[in-house]
Amino acid sequence: MPDTLAPQMHETITDSMLAIRNLQAWYGESHVLHGVDLDIRKGEVVTLLGRNGAGKTSTLRAIMGLTGRRTGSVVFEGRETIRMSPDQIGRAGIGYCPEERGIFASLDVTENLMLPPKVREGGLDIPTIHALFPNLKERARSLGTKLSGGEQQMLAIARILRTGAPLLLLDEPTEGLAPVIVQQIGAMIREIKQRGFTVLLVEQNFRFAQTVADRHYVMEHGRVVDSVTNSEMAGSMDRLHAYLGV
Repeated sequence: MPDTLAPQMHETITDSMLAIRNLQAWYGESHVLHGVDLDIRKGEVVTLLGRNGAGKTSTLRAIMGLTGRRTGSVVFEGRETIRMSPDQIGRAGIGYCPEERGIFASLDVTENLMLPPKVREGGLDIPTIHALFPNLKERARSLGTKLSGGEQQMLAIARILRTGAPLLLLDEPTEGLAPVIVQQIGAMIREIKQRGFTVLLVEQNFRFAQTVADRHYVMEHGRVVDSVTNSEMAGSMDRLHAYLGV
């Protein structure tokens, strides 16, 4: 990890909504995270960038307690969560939208939307969700199996927003979607940021990430190896090309 990164992390810990230190994680005998350090302030959108297999999704899963084993420190709103179960972490206020989205095929859009319990006040009500995601209003009685990939992604994110969870972990929300849907997802992320939600976003496409994020962490081999603010992106392209192989 570059020497310039560690001081920045220690400076931000006092005002972090999420502060991660030396996060290690395993799937069975496979050691997948090797000391992840990162901070997210309230109201930020932060991306994890990196090649396939760099540890981005494993970082989200480890935050949620969904890896086989994890050690280190994951402090959310001043509360250590490393020994909590996944359901306790969710109830604490962290919403997770996995890459596979988790839409229930036998339930319609409204039933999917209403399924998770509220964890905080301040979640979006159904009229606000319909204004933010007009497709979901139109498809309110459509079964999960009848939705397009983009509509499923909107529903998966909207479901978290209704619960009131202030921190959203989004895993590859734009993967495989048409450009017009990617634009809608980007507009939605910017809108929920304006509404006070905080987002940690795994993203392969750093050009999309530039349109929504405040800061970016780069991962390689299960650890954070660099960080860059959005304002520094233009001057960091050579470095990012080397990391991401694009």
